[in-house]
Amino acid sequence: MSRPAPIPPRPGRGAQAARMAEILRVDHAGELAAVAIYRGQRAVMAANRDPGIAETLAEMEAHEAAHLARFDELLTQHQVRPTLMAPAWRLAGFALGAATALMGEKAAHACTEAVETVIEDHYARQIEELEADPSGPGAGLTPELSAFRDDELAHRDAAIEKGALEAPGYPVLAAVIRAGCRAAIKISEKI
Repeated sequence: MSRPAPIPPRPGRGAQAARMAEILRVDHAGELAAVAIYRGQRAVMAANRDPGIAETLAEMEAHEAAHLARFDELLTQHQVRPTLMAPAWRLAGFALGAATALMGEKAAHACTEAVETVIEDHYARQIEELEADPSGPGAGLTPELSAFRDDELAHRDAAIEKGALEAPGYPVLAAVIRAGCRAAIKISEKI
């Protein structure tokens, strides 16, 4: 599947700052939701299943928490408010993580694979956009976004290795999760 073209720079006074605010807001929201998903999965897996998987999930959660902490700093630095949807995303993320973990380990991995696939694509488009405007306000952000994208790719690849694609109903489960992620991205940029 080909990636859509990056968003061209907006014309007008304050347009670059507004776009930067959207980028930071949506990335913060995504990391917040990712932490919640892993917490939901870990809560179920630690209580009912193999504690080894809970340890793996805790490690992935720690990566996402580090990303979230950095976006907390960036929001403050750039004076950008977080999405108003943060409480809903936190709850939805935890519920998604817990629900997929209750469906079994492979479904939990399918959730990770679906989410991380969307997030990797999202980061890649942002990186292309920021690199296209090397003098813009987000130009210095591309190395961090690239590192975060690499973490997301590692999580996706680990989930595939652990059987994500073998989850019962994988095509439907992954499609629904990906659609939800894409919708959350659009909402979080604006609200």
